[in-house]
Amino acid sequence: MRPSLYFEGPIDKLNWHVLKLIWPYLFEFKYRVALALLCLIIAKLASVSLPFILKSLVDGLSEASPAQLISVPVALVVAYGSLRLLNTLISEVRDTLFGRVTERAIRRLGLNVFEHLHRLDLEFHLERRTGGLSRDIERGTSGISFLMRFMVFNIVPTILEIGLVVGILFYNYGVSFAAITLGSVFAYVLFSVFATEWRTEFVREAARADSQSSTRAIDSLLNYETVKYFNNESYESERYDLALAEWEVAKRKNRLSLFALNAGQALIISVAMTAMLALAAYHVVAGTMTIGDFVLVNAFMMQLFIPLNFLGFVYREIRGALANIERMFGLLKREPLIKDKPDASDSKLSLGELRFDSVSFSYDTRPILKDVSFTLLAGQKIAIVGDSGAGKSTIVKLLFRFYEVDEGSISLDGVNINHMTQNVLRQAIAIVPQDTVLFNDSLLENIRYGRPSASEEEIREAINMAHLSHFIESLPDGWNTAVGERGLKLSGGEKQRVAIARAILKGSPLLVFDEATSSLDSQSEQAILNALKEAARGHTSLVIAHRLSTIVDADQIIVLSQGRIVETGNHKSLLTNNGLYAKLWNIQN
Repeated sequence: MRPSLYFEGPIDKLNWHVLKLIWPYLFEFKYRVALALLCLIIAKLASVSLPFILKSLVDGLSEASPAQLISVPVALVVAYGSLRLLNTLISEVRDTLFGRVTERAIRRLGLNVFEHLHRLDLEFHLERRTGGLSRDIERGTSGISFLMRFMVFNIVPTILEIGLVVGILFYNYGVSFAAITLGSVFAYVLFSVFATEWRTEFVREAARADSQSSTRAIDSLLNYETVKYFNNESYESERYDLALAEWEVAKRKNRLSLFALNAGQALIISVAMTAMLALAAYHVVAGTMTIGDFVLVNAFMMQLFIPLNFLGFVYREIRGALANIERMFGLLKREPLIKDKPDASDSKLSLGELRFDSVSFSYDTRPILKDVSFTLLAGQKIAIVGDSGAGKSTIVKLLFRFYEVDEGSISLDGVNINHMTQNVLRQAIAIVPQDTVLFNDSLLENIRYGRPSASEEEIREAINMAHLSHFIESLPDGWNTAVGERGLKLSGGEKQRVAIARAILKGSPLLVFDEATSSLDSQSEQAILNALKEAARGHTSLVIAHRLSTIVDADQIIVLSQGRIVETGNHKSLLTNNGLYAKLWNIQN
């Protein structure tokens, strides 16, 4: 059974085990993490000290004589301001220290995912949804940043502060103050968690409706010409309005559920504050507490509930962050189907001699190739032809080890390709694919991609051999011209000539042409054929051909039908046999 495309872990639970997956990436800066945590503790101790200075300031003002009304408050005010400045500066230092840790962890992890995706097999990339895959990676890295920032700078400090405040209130003012504080915090946390869980479906519904309305609008605008052709502007407007109506209803439910959450949190805060202030006021009247103590209790409660006020948001976002991180690590858990053997050879190949020995291959349960055998000697040119679906392109995929053969073997320079590294194998083969896809870069960089270390002189030579010189000279920016996304600014023939130049530049001993002239006109095709003959001189060539006129000079032509070799020979002998090749030749001519 083939593995699923994406990791399908539970996304409705707080998967704290994800933290264990992140830890190795943070361990690189363990001393920096320890220093950041020390700064966090110092900042929190400074924060907890502020209400005591307020208490002293209020008591000092209440009890000071007229002569002391200047000196006492000034000293306390300076101390209060200095402590608050210290708290802010230490928090900034903490953020700076830990920011480096998070950024490096994201960089390392992002690179690991990128490299891993390139190691995965062709099947994964054929099945993938590029947009979804990109979002999984983006959300995963953002999730790590969010999780680290809020776990270290919000959740942990708040828990630390709650412990300190409850301990201080218990020690200084007795169990009643500590109990009210602890009880109100627990009530606030429990309500926020349950209310957030309850409204999660409303949040999802609003997000789905937003995505649907956006998709509807973009799809309609992308198909602008079709809408105009069929005069369906009103129809599109009606469909878009229906999507917007669903979005409106979903947003209303989301807003009302948020109102309920905020109202409940406000009620708990108000009850707790009222109870604490009432108890403090009672003790002030009774003479067991000062006005400064009253201010201290009020300041502690405000300090506690300000960070707690974000709890609903933080809890919801942490749930999402953990799920997104787990999805990204799920990509890393996906094992490539094609792996190098531990003792795989990394010796460079130089001849390009190719041998298929009784190769059979099925995709899932559908047979593609059946007992295919042929030998391509060094310096020869072999062409493979056949009707649509005969398995011609599959031979190229098996040669590149995008798939493993079911039976038989493929050898290059006498070595089974399963016994060499994929890097060595693919370095020995240069291909001109049927569907040439270029990077959104300049012509120069797309050609240089065949061998990034090539000199400009070597690139010019490859351009001349591919008959690209005249085209490049006609462009205002020459070879610095941008080709657009996937090379869409170039015609099919121009793209194929770029692909030919790229393959020539690679300089591999085995050249593979997968219907390399299918997008060229007759005049360009003849020019490219002459260039290919020059490029193939001293190389071994495997040509997958649709136009039979391009392979009449092949040393051997292999005719495939329904995955089997039905004929072999050169052009003249195959015409004489009057078989499938002769039939295809007569149809094309």
